[in-house]
Amino acid sequence: MPAPRELPIYELEDRIVAAVRGQGRLIVQAPTGSGKSTQVPQMLLNHGLLGEGEVVVLQPRRLAARMLAKRVAEEVGTQLGDVVGYQIRLDSRVSKATRIRFVTEGILLRQMSFDPTLRGISAIVFDEFHERHLYGDISLARALQIQQSQRPDLKLVVMSATLDAVQLKAYMAPCEVLTSQGRTFPVQVEYLSKTVDFDHDPVWAVAARECERVAAKTTGDILVFMPGAYEISRTVQDVQGSHGLRGFICFPLHGELPPEQQDRAVARYETRKIIVSTNVAETSLTIDGVTAVVDCGLARVARYDPHRGINTLLIEKISVAASDQRAGRAGRTAPGICVRLWTENEHARRPLQELPEVKRLDLAEVVLTLKAAGIDDIAAFPWLEKPEPKALERAEMLLEDLGAIGAAASSPRGEDRTGVGAAPAKSITPTGRKMLRFPMHPRYARMFLAAQDYGCVRSVALMAALTQGRNFLLRNVDKRTQEARDDLFGEEHESDFFLLMRAWRYADKANYNADACRRLGIHIQGVRAVGPLFEQFLQIAQAEKLDIAEKRIDGVAVRKCVLVGFSDHLARRLDQGTLRCELVHKRKGVLARESCIDQATLLVAAEITEIESRGEVNTLLNLCTAVEEAWLKEIFPEDFHDAGGVSYDVTARRVLARKERRFRDLVLESKPTAEEPPEGEAAALLAREVMAGSIVLTEWNEAVEQWIVRVNCLAKWWPELEVNPITDADRATLIEQICYGSHGARELKDKPVMPVLRDWLLAEQLAVLDDYLPERLVMANGRKARLTYTKDGPPVLSARIQELYGVSSKFTLGHGRVAVKIEVLAPNQRPIQVTDDLSNFWTEQYPKIKTELSRRYPRHEWR
Repeated sequence: MPAPRELPIYELEDRIVAAVRGQGRLIVQAPTGSGKSTQVPQMLLNHGLLGEGEVVVLQPRRLAARMLAKRVAEEVGTQLGDVVGYQIRLDSRVSKATRIRFVTEGILLRQMSFDPTLRGISAIVFDEFHERHLYGDISLARALQIQQSQRPDLKLVVMSATLDAVQLKAYMAPCEVLTSQGRTFPVQVEYLSKTVDFDHDPVWAVAARECERVAAKTTGDILVFMPGAYEISRTVQDVQGSHGLRGFICFPLHGELPPEQQDRAVARYETRKIIVSTNVAETSLTIDGVTAVVDCGLARVARYDPHRGINTLLIEKISVAASDQRAGRAGRTAPGICVRLWTENEHARRPLQELPEVKRLDLAEVVLTLKAAGIDDIAAFPWLEKPEPKALERAEMLLEDLGAIGAAASSPRGEDRTGVGAAPAKSITPTGRKMLRFPMHPRYARMFLAAQDYGCVRSVALMAALTQGRNFLLRNVDKRTQEARDDLFGEEHESDFFLLMRAWRYADKANYNADACRRLGIHIQGVRAVGPLFEQFLQIAQAEKLDIAEKRIDGVAVRKCVLVGFSDHLARRLDQGTLRCELVHKRKGVLARESCIDQATLLVAAEITEIESRGEVNTLLNLCTAVEEAWLKEIFPEDFHDAGGVSYDVTARRVLARKERRFRDLVLESKPTAEEPPEGEAAALLAREVMAGSIVLTEWNEAVEQWIVRVNCLAKWWPELEVNPITDADRATLIEQICYGSHGARELKDKPVMPVLRDWLLAEQLAVLDDYLPERLVMANGRKARLTYTKDGPPVLSARIQELYGVSSKFTLGHGRVAVKIEVLAPNQRPIQVTDDLSNFWTEQYPKIKTELSRRYPRHEWR
């Protein structure tokens, strides 16, 4: 390990100090291994840039924050938690003497929410910023706001190995960018010759084989990248069982390990070692002695899962940039080698960069944090990269459903929140502030608050763990497997969760025996992942002083907690004969056939799949829990209201008035009344049926369609007349106006339509329409010929050839502005020729066809 002063970052020491002391804003680009993560905070301290305060160093990962703090404490010569400390979820080693504090990103953003002046903090260092974690983006934006408004003395440093410095420099202006080239050795990259199917040849077995091969070609340590704890443990087993790797010691490295095991993995040994790590070793940590990398090309990526309505960690292929970072770990101290467990052709198809988290995560948690800081207008927040407006809308709607933010004063919560006009910004509620204490998705933070009240914290912790990964209870199993499940788990009609809980307890008690799990259709890797998550959620609950004692499961209490967390997924069965449902927020859905909640009238779905079809979004409901209407009134009394409603009765073919009881915008009960429906609402429903084709307006004929085309042509060819064209949306509006005053299909059958359409134009525009673009044209021989107007082409005059005798001129409309095509018809009304010059037709074409036509139609006049 090189001495700290020998690290490449010290080439920039004087410039770093000058920039921080001057502008107070700095971007540092330096490759992995240059020493930036450990040395820049020490530079700020040693050069007196912190005054009496501390520097907070943001790290994307908990493991990196703890291990970097440990290394810096050793370099400073102090106990961890004294001058140098760390603060991560569920673990903290800091004191009043701490001057360098490594933290994970959520920790700082929460501190900003509760103390917007950041008392005691002199500088903030954003490390590994190129990873573009959501909390890093938001924390930087808030830090810039605080620096500009309240703390001009606050120092901000952004550091990265690879970064789009141009975009960031503009965002942080005025700001200086300093670059360190670092010192690296060449790395030889090798690919597999053919694609490997990891389902049949497990990734850990492939990695162990490649370690054997690489071990003979190198002299240093080997670093293996795997996506998660389970894959790491299997890789360690295969490495330790390999005859070709008997001279190595092997260590796992990931965030779920106890600190002493993490430290053991990065320590120096006389014996060669193999470290099997998650992507925590990709950038944040430098592990000395590594000369070979075996990269599986996979990582657990945080992504919003619309099925569950939460963020989940899914195993995905890493980008080209991430694979380059991993390869670079082999060239720190000597020339190295990197083996990628995919082909070169596959590499060419990988994305160049990871998508920033702000583009792929649910924003509910971060929006709640910003609301706590007093930032109510989230759309106006100075985002480094703006999220999709729909993502922000979805986040605020969910938080309102959870009671975490207050509803707009002008819009009752029960109303549809998709109306025109910007609603007043919503503020955080006392419940929302309590939810912020839990470092998890707001759904589960709200469920834990409810679980404490209902005395079922332990059950909710297990349910939260069950929803984080894949559904381990396989669907569509054979009859034998289903019978085995029924025998062991019994019948279940209250919640699909209860079935999963029994299945997990069975697998856990069986020590995840492969045969036992296979007999019941349980996915072993999926069910194995639940236990550590369960323990993690219990630790969070215990840290917040919740009662996690083992108790008899109260099914009603647990189901109420599910309702609290997923009230936006509430559904009402439309009938017992089908699985069709209506959901809140005006969605339609279908209960999954395998759900055991097939007798419930009201239910909530913890997992939904949205499918777009024919312009409508339909929802498949899974992981369902039966709920009672009385619970809705108990938990959400303000979301209930009675209202008058209208509906179109398909059988009667009429609009009927109804009396409705609603939860938010979901109709729970609807009864017909004798009252006449409001004319406006009736017209809207009838118009919808007309547009769908189930009601026919007989007076809306081809002449009406031609009139609309004429109006649109007038608007296009004479813009100075300021005629508004009739769009598809306008057509729907006109139909609604025609329907106004009617309540059923019979009244509409022969209802006139032209009076409404004529009102579209002013009187002078209407007169000009018939003058400039008439329906028929009087020709030189006195005959009238019909004109056909089309959306894109010129008007067409259609006439039988005998009607055109004596006519040789060209035709125009609108005082010569619009040329007319002539469609010459045979006596049977079929086209012979289309031309815009009759003179040419008579001299060139007519002599050629006259003989044939006169023979075919001898009774007609032929001149």
